[in-house]
Amino acid sequence: MTGVRVAGVGLTEFGEHAGRTGRDLFAEAANVALRDAGVDRERVEQLNYGNFMGALAERQSHQAPLMAEAAGLHCPATRYEEACASAGVAVREAVRAVRAGEVDVAVAGGMERMTNLSTERVTESLAVAADELFEVRAGVTFPGAYALMARRYFDRFGGDQTDLAHVASKNHTHALDNEYAQYQREVSVEETLDAPTVASPLGLFDACPVTDGASALVLVSEAAAQRHDLTAPVAITGTGQGSDRAALQDRETIAETPAARRAATAAYDDAGITADDVAVAEVHDCFTIAEVFALESLGLYEPGEAVGAARRGETTRDGELPVNLSGGLKAKGHPVGATGGSQIAELTRLLRGDHPNSEWVSDAEVGVTHNAGGTVASAVVHVLEVAG
Repeated sequence: MTGVRVAGVGLTEFGEHAGRTGRDLFAEAANVALRDAGVDRERVEQLNYGNFMGALAERQSHQAPLMAEAAGLHCPATRYEEACASAGVAVREAVRAVRAGEVDVAVAGGMERMTNLSTERVTESLAVAADELFEVRAGVTFPGAYALMARRYFDRFGGDQTDLAHVASKNHTHALDNEYAQYQREVSVEETLDAPTVASPLGLFDACPVTDGASALVLVSEAAAQRHDLTAPVAITGTGQGSDRAALQDRETIAETPAARRAATAAYDDAGITADDVAVAEVHDCFTIAEVFALESLGLYEPGEAVGAARRGETTRDGELPVNLSGGLKAKGHPVGATGGSQIAELTRLLRGDHPNSEWVSDAEVGVTHNAGGTVASAVVHVLEVAG
């Protein structure tokens, strides 16, 4: 089984891209990634593309060949859909293809265009990632669902809104110098607590924004990296995926996210590491409470301990375990089909030293990404390591 290197990464700015199409956004990210890698388009053998709501936002399904065409690629192209974990799954399948020797060079990533829809339509479109029969018909939306999860967590383990406000404030601080971030502004704990309530105990600044954007990675085998003298110091050494029942009412617990725990266990075993080896993490903080769930599912904190991590300064950029140095979904933005690829692009930049926040993790050699779908009915975890 061959190793997999990240030869190039590409991102668009995250935010509102009025007047641009999804294929235009993805072409930009793919072109940047190919230039970063120093790889000719003719060498790309496979495109793995993540997208969730294109049929609703752009009235366009069958997007993969369109994205290949827009990026100037002449290779088999497949779209992956796993709600907000779509790009994470796309990357995972590309890693598996390279490892298996099926391809030497693959492009993987994703795109979502959302701001062209009204808030009501975005909410309706995102809601189809929940159980339509038992949740959507009852009026459940994701702010409401994560509010239920937060309340159950508080009841079981403790913690409060102030703990979550520290998560929001931390991630906004991390986004200040990230040129790709949707919000490059400070948000204080007090401002977060004073914001309008969305679904108690979650307020406006506990939720990620509506975002347009795209991500792309050029993944190559170690043999191809050596053969073509590519600079690719970061390797994807572990990948794992987990699932859970879609409807919250059918789960054994809603104060934990077992799908992510299973994905993390598989990824750590695959990489031959433990949670103790992880020095930096990019996790799926669609809501502030989701970062708490992620850190505990990844085994970086025991159940009930992660809720106070940001408040204690442990997950800040100068803390023991910096989390979401990109700004996370909370401040960088969350174009849902692109997020999983964006996390790996950001972590790659952090580990190879060309991210605005790389100085805070200059000695880090192992990092992890955590990408979740819905209320974590789906989860994908990747381990990245500095390979030299």
